[in-house]
Amino acid sequence: MSATTVGFWGPSTSSVDWCETNYEHLHHVAELFNSASSLVLVLVGLAGLVLHRRVLERRFLLAFALLSVVGVGSTAFHATLLREYQMLDELPMLYLAIVIVYILLENRPQRRFGVWFPLLLLAHAVLVTYLTAFTRGTVQFFLFQVSFASLEFYALGRTYFLQRKSPDARVKRLFRLGIGAYALAIVLWLSDIQFCPTLNQVLPAHGVPNPQFHAWWHVLVSFGFYALLLVIAYDRLTTLGRQPRLASGPGRIPRVLGTP
Repeated sequence: MSATTVGFWGPSTSSVDWCETNYEHLHHVAELFNSASSLVLVLVGLAGLVLHRRVLERRFLLAFALLSVVGVGSTAFHATLLREYQMLDELPMLYLAIVIVYILLENRPQRRFGVWFPLLLLAHAVLVTYLTAFTRGTVQFFLFQVSFASLEFYALGRTYFLQRKSPDARVKRLFRLGIGAYALAIVLWLSDIQFCPTLNQVLPAHGVPNPQFHAWWHVLVSFGFYALLLVIAYDRLTTLGRQPRLASGPGRIPRVLGTP
């Protein structure tokens, strides 16, 4: 991955070191671009909370809040490359994915499943917490990615079918924008891992700076997640008979509205 320069926070103790040269710009920040771009996650989560605090149920507000928590953890992780802050990044990601699965499955006006369902998700949260927090090295990286991706791709597939049944062309357009941003984010995330020597050595040798694909992942996945969560929220308000509509908030940020 990136160069192993030691700075203010000491040697890296995380299970992964991304393709940004450590401490290249600031002695106190291991990965400047990755840290700064993580703040977009915080801002998008807060925007979702503020714009929808009187419109959506607590489950959606929890999802927006967890997105901000992920951003805080990601900022700390990339700034320090320490294992404890890696957990502050990765564990909230898993909990956010579990909340989204709950939202997608418990989607009827009355409770669809019994109390066993949230208990099952809680047990799954305990399991993935153990797999993520109490393993090391490559095994830890693999187990986290598998745990998260399995939840993530289920949610993306389910959201696809939600937007297909929507008669509102604006919902379909919002889905296309969201899934496009999300797909490009994933491509850049994988490219940052697979082509790091080229990005970090070959390109700079020819006068081209590292494009910082992982930083762009943070930005694109923030906007993609926000758009897709609005698609899910629109379907939820429809199910509740609250006549949802898409509107523009401050700064033309999309938001979903509904009758009380």
